[in-house]
Amino acid sequence: MNDILNNPAVQGGVAPFVAALIVSLILGRSRFGGLALVAAFATVVYFVAGFNFTPLTATRKIILLGFAAPIIGMLADFAFKPTRIGAMVFALAGAAATLWVFWPILAQKEAPQAWLFGATAVVSITWSIGFSQIYLTGHGVRAGAAGLGLGLGAGIGAILGASASYGLYGIAVGAGAGAYLLAQMIRGTKSEAGATFMLPAALVPGLIAAGAMVLAELRWYSLLVLALVPVAACLPLPEKAPLWLQAVLVSIYSFMVAGAACALNWQFASNAAA
Repeated sequence: MNDILNNPAVQGGVAPFVAALIVSLILGRSRFGGLALVAAFATVVYFVAGFNFTPLTATRKIILLGFAAPIIGMLADFAFKPTRIGAMVFALAGAAATLWVFWPILAQKEAPQAWLFGATAVVSITWSIGFSQIYLTGHGVRAGAAGLGLGLGAGIGAILGASASYGLYGIAVGAGAGAYLLAQMIRGTKSEAGATFMLPAALVPGLIAAGAMVLAELRWYSLLVLALVPVAACLPLPEKAPLWLQAVLVSIYSFMVAGAACALNWQFASNAAA
């Protein structure tokens, strides 16, 4: 049993998926269904890093934000009506959180690289959060597919960028979003993702990818391409098609953009090796 639980595929994929699917099936008809994502993230954190937050490194800051985001999103869903102003507030908060996580590391780098990495991280995360809050929170299928693409794109990109632990975190978020999407397909009804799901689905993969850029070898332009996944999730769908077909199609849209982001990093790694 220990050998199974120590397998990275179980820690980053299977276990987070199962945890998220259970939460999605139990809470999916309520506005708490988005908590499936934090269930997946908490599962991978338990296996990979544990719940020790001292000293407060960049990775541990990302983990803290991963737990805080759904709580903040849930409070917003119940206390406020979704507005563009609210989306802007979330986006700016995401930018501030990004600087909080990475500024101590960026301050130690050469100025050109620090500005490039810092601007890329802030712009991509701000865009992902703001766009997602405006266009995806009310559509559970599109939100789930966006989270799936962002999570897997960040995870695979991190692995290609030589950060295995960040890769597991990203894949776990993708697995959680996939479970949230599958639960809707099983029920045959769409969920309302709200900020409870969409805020962590946009913030955490963005921070993971940014961490792989700042701390490892993920290319900055891959991060910018990955930030376009929420846009791909908004591409037209046949509204009269069965829900499962809509889920498959919008997931393909998201995979295409996430795959392009990973391919750019793969190409760089191949050129560097040559």
